[in-house]
Amino acid sequence: MSRVPLRSEISAAQGTLEAAGVPGARADAEILAADLLRVPRTKLGLHPLVDDGFVERFRALVDRRATRIPLQHLLGTAHLAGVDVAVGPGVFIPRPETESLVVWALDAIAGVRSPLVVDLFTGSAAIALAIATARPDARVIGVERSPGALAWARRNTESHRDAGGTPVELRGVDVFDIRGLADLDGAVDLVTANPPYVPVGTPVEPEVGEHDPAEAVFAGPDGLDVIRPLVAVVAGLLRVDGVLAVEHDDTHGESVPALLRARRILTDVTAHTDLAGRPRFVSARRVALPAR
Repeated sequence: MSRVPLRSEISAAQGTLEAAGVPGARADAEILAADLLRVPRTKLGLHPLVDDGFVERFRALVDRRATRIPLQHLLGTAHLAGVDVAVGPGVFIPRPETESLVVWALDAIAGVRSPLVVDLFTGSAAIALAIATARPDARVIGVERSPGALAWARRNTESHRDAGGTPVELRGVDVFDIRGLADLDGAVDLVTANPPYVPVGTPVEPEVGEHDPAEAVFAGPDGLDVIRPLVAVVAGLLRVDGVLAVEHDDTHGESVPALLRARRILTDVTAHTDLAGRPRFVSARRVALPAR
């Protein structure tokens, strides 16, 4: 069995991916190699030579990535805020940009004992699991109507529970069906949501347009068809002094905060940027309305 330099295989893979228009081609090649070798990417240098079997498997993966199958689908997992979740066809892939929302959310409930947290449009349950992992005393509920996404969420929450984590509840209901969340009205300490928000017709990468579920990405001509009615739902779920965080498109830096400010029951409306400095999510706090 012959052995060949790993570095040359990675360089060749980089060229293949660049020719296919894959962004971050070098990083993807190294990540795929590390996954096959079952080592951290930073330890690739400890494996200067690889055998024919590795080369065959590696090149097959690179060829699939060159067709713009998402890297996370090839790996079988996605990472968000300290947790890894299983992903694949039928569920939205968590994005690194969402980590800023999770960090803010955890800080917002740092002083709340045994908080009740509801994650709307939970998808793979990545946000819900990140919060449950950081706050094992919390009661966390994920809400998702898509049967395909809900199957992934169940898989991930069951793995979390089996590993000794605090159970995360799942509800397979539409967030706009008041019957599915009625028992939570006015009781929630934190609501998070990463709803569909991309304006229809916006050019997107093939990884998104061909592999993420369209219902989890697009939301009408201006991208606000879901967020507009969602504001009332979120405001109704919160207890007095409860807080919310809703992710939005980077074109919504003014429009989404304005929707929240229009609700008398919400205050401290604040726009937040992600690590790249782009408008990413909005937060607010519920107040008690004065008695008439």
